[in-house]
Amino acid sequence: MERNIDLTEVTRDIVAFRDERDWKQFHNPKDLAISLVLEAGEVLEHFQWKNSEEMATHVESHKEDVADELSDTLYWVLLMANDLNIDLVAALEKKMEKNRAKYPADKARGSHKKYTEL
Repeated sequence: MERNIDLTEVTRDIVAFRDERDWKQFHNPKDLAISLVLEAGEVLEHFQWKNSEEMATHVESHKEDVADELSDTLYWVLLMANDLNIDLVAALEKKMEKNRAKYPADKARGSHKKYTEL
């Protein structure tokens, strides 16, 4: 189910939603970051205290709820990047290059060790 998304278009929609409600006045970087963490916590709530089998069952029966929370998290990521003038695609590409250097496939494959331990 691969779909190409245009982050610029999605971000424009998010900013328009916010601006139509005159909420920018409340959106400083600290509060955007707090909102991001709060939404990420709501994602985590779906998995708290569940073993692997329970998580799989929960995701199956609550997929839309989990998707809503992930979408809320993405909303705040995109809004924060917009307001801080960060090109997320470029930033992710740069970060992936750093990750490839820190976690070479031949050393990291199948390991959960931190890069400093590889």
